[in-house]
Amino acid sequence: MSDTLPDTLPDPLDGVDEGEEPAIQLLPLDAWHRARGGRMVPFAGYEMPVQYEGIMAEHLWTRESAGLFDVSHMGQVGLTGDGVARALEAVLPGDLTGLAATKIRYSLLLNDDGGILDDLMATTLPAEGAHPFGEASHYVVVNGATKYDDLSYLLDVLPDDITMNLMDDQALLAVQGPKAVAAVARLVPGVDALVFMTAGAFDWNGHALWISRSGYTGEDGVEISIPAEAAAAFADAICAEPEVKPIGLGARDSLRLEAGLPLYGHDLDPETTPVMADLGFALSKRRREAADFAGAARILAEREGGPAVKRVGLSVDGRQPVREGASVVDVDGAVIGRVTSGGFAPSVGAPIAMAYVPADLATPGTDLRLVQRGKIHAARVVAMPFVPHRYVRAGGK
Repeated sequence: MSDTLPDTLPDPLDGVDEGEEPAIQLLPLDAWHRARGGRMVPFAGYEMPVQYEGIMAEHLWTRESAGLFDVSHMGQVGLTGDGVARALEAVLPGDLTGLAATKIRYSLLLNDDGGILDDLMATTLPAEGAHPFGEASHYVVVNGATKYDDLSYLLDVLPDDITMNLMDDQALLAVQGPKAVAAVARLVPGVDALVFMTAGAFDWNGHALWISRSGYTGEDGVEISIPAEAAAAFADAICAEPEVKPIGLGARDSLRLEAGLPLYGHDLDPETTPVMADLGFALSKRRREAADFAGAARILAEREGGPAVKRVGLSVDGRQPVREGASVVDVDGAVIGRVTSGGFAPSVGAPIAMAYVPADLATPGTDLRLVQRGKIHAARVVAMPFVPHRYVRAGGK
């Protein structure tokens, strides 16, 4: 795999009208990245580092040790008002009213047809004063490329007495890898008491932090919401720990692909339902029984009878990666599906991909053919994730 900018890296500016100049914003750590040799590229409307030392090296370092990812482009939203959880449940299929304080839930923002507008993390905050987000009762993190559309949609559907605050004055840093939490705990004592999908308030050098333990690499790790003016000092401090190096977007993409995690705008979109995307775990039992969320009729019918297509993992023969946009074809050459993410997997040592295929071809072991630039590649459906998740759950499981 080349350590140059890969063509597997998704372009978040796809869909911008020709001739239109999107406004590019700078991360709070922009100068920090450049000073450390970060190669900056446009992503989600920001200049972001795609690599420092090289994608292969950064990927493997994260799997073996710990990496610092700047994810400040993502939208951090505080919600305030009476009945926030109940109101959010109109468009999210997860159980938020039953979500205890400091617990995190992965969920999906749905349109009226059950299509996915975004995937997100929602956290119930403890009482005011026990967290750094003012009067907010809930903290939601949405994807950077969709955050303004998400807020516009929520403004339309949420009651007028619910206030949303996009916290642009907060940076968001992720430290991921098997040695990540131990390194962070030296700077922020007590963070190692968190378990997967929990969060809490902490302090570092007089700065209020909100730290969650989850991640987008399949590895153990934390995400740190920190005032933007303190982000560079914290990045310096955590990268002074011997286990931690800065990691760019290229490795972030290959890590999440190996972990079988979808990327919005590529593996997920408004035409895709949670059942098609194999994200049924995001549909809580109580909400399924109530059938009171956006697109419930279609989604529950697909859950009962099966969707027409499903997201699957693919192992690709040979060494040539198959990229997003490649066609899945049958023996007669007819297109029956599409690859949505693909690349070389450093930890696997082979090309892998995700694709949508007819449901009757989604069983692991099914042989498929992929066509990219006129060349046919043999592939087979395999279970995901491609590498085991190593989250630290309650009870040590």
